[in-house]
Amino acid sequence: MKTTFETKLMQLLDQHQDEIIKIRRYLHEHPELSFHEQKTSEFIKKYYQDLDCQVRSCGDGYGIVVDINPGKPGKKLAWRADFDALPITENNNLPFRSQTPGVMHACGHDGHTAYLLVLGKCLIQLKDEINGSIRLIHQPAEELAPGGALSMIKDGALDEVDDVMGIHVMSTMPTGSVQLHAGATQTGRANFDLTFTGKGGHASMPQLSNDAIVAGSYFVTQLQTIVSRRLNPFDVGSVTIGSFDGSGSYNAIKGQVKLKGDVRVMNEATRKLMKENIEQIIKGTDVTFGVKSELNYDDNYPVLINNPELIKKVEAWIKDSHIPEVTAVKDSGIVNASEDFAYFAQKKPACFFYVGCQPEDGCIYPHHSPRFMMNENCLIICAKSAASVIAHYFA
Repeated sequence: MKTTFETKLMQLLDQHQDEIIKIRRYLHEHPELSFHEQKTSEFIKKYYQDLDCQVRSCGDGYGIVVDINPGKPGKKLAWRADFDALPITENNNLPFRSQTPGVMHACGHDGHTAYLLVLGKCLIQLKDEINGSIRLIHQPAEELAPGGALSMIKDGALDEVDDVMGIHVMSTMPTGSVQLHAGATQTGRANFDLTFTGKGGHASMPQLSNDAIVAGSYFVTQLQTIVSRRLNPFDVGSVTIGSFDGSGSYNAIKGQVKLKGDVRVMNEATRKLMKENIEQIIKGTDVTFGVKSELNYDDNYPVLINNPELIKKVEAWIKDSHIPEVTAVKDSGIVNASEDFAYFAQKKPACFFYVGCQPEDGCIYPHHSPRFMMNENCLIICAKSAASVIAHYFA
C-alpha cells in the first residue's frame, strides 16, 4: 500500500515526465567525454542552485554531491547516476543527435542524469516528509578507468551513508521490465598494453631477424588456453585482444608489435589467476622467439557485488508499489559489462539494478554502438522505481 509521501512523489513525477525527456535530449545533444564533463557538471549545478539543498563539487573531476535534509536524524541513503559520454560517432537520424563530432551518449548516462535531476527536485519539494536524509551522487567518468567513483569516495561522497543505490538502463531488456540480481552481478575488469620488440629485417632473410608479428600471433593463440585450460569451468572469465598493431610492408619483417587486451572476471581469485597466466605466457613467448616484452597491466573495476538483503527488499518494494509502467520485476542474472559503481558497493551495502529501454520496434542496438537507441518511456520507470524504493526505505 502506498504511503501519502509515495503517492505525492509519484504524482509529481507524472507532472514532470516531459521535463525528464527534455533534459535527456539536451544532454544527448551535448555529450562530453570522461574527465572532460565541465559543461555537463555546470548544467547539473545550475539545476539545483535555486532548490533547498546543499550542493558541492566532489572528487578530482567534475563530480557533484547533493544533500537533501543534511543532518536530519535517521538513515542516510545515497543514490548515484553517471553523466559521461563515449568517443563514438553517432549514426542515426534522431532530431536531437549529438552536436559534438566523435562524441556520443551511447550508454544511457544522459537518461540517468535526467531522471535523477527531476527526482531530486521532487524529493526536495517533499523533503519535510522524509524521515532521514538523501544524498544524490552525480558521478563523472564511469566509462574510463580509473573512473570517477574512487576520487568521489576519497572526497567523502559516502561519508555517513548507510546504503547506496543506482540504476542503469539496458537496451537488451524489454521496456517495462525492472531487473535485479543478488551477489556478484557485473564483471570485474582489467586492461593491458603489451609490446613485443624483436629484430626487423628483409623478408628474404628471416634467419637474421626475430619476427615480432610471429611472436605476437603466438601469444594471442596461447592466450585462449587460459580460459579453456586454466580456469575452472564453473568460473566466469574472458580475455580479448582488441588491438594488434603490426602494420608494415610486403617484404619487411616487423621488429615490433603493440597489442591491447581486455580481461573480465566474476571473482577476485579469478582476476589473480588470469593475470599470472598472462604474464607466464608472455615470458614464454620472449624465450621462444627471442623478443623482449613490455607489459602495462591495469587491474581496475572490481566485481560489482549487490547486497542480497537490499536486493530482496528493493524487489519487494517495487512490486508492492504497482507502478503502472512496470510490466515485470525479475532476476536479471549476471550482467557481462563492468561498472565502477562497484567501488561504491565495496564501501557500503549496495543495490544496483536495471530498467529495460528496448526500442518499441524491437530492434536492439547494444550499448556503446553508434546506433544505440533508448526507449524514453524507460525514464519515468527509472524515476518511479527509485521513488518507490526511497519511499519504502524511509517509511
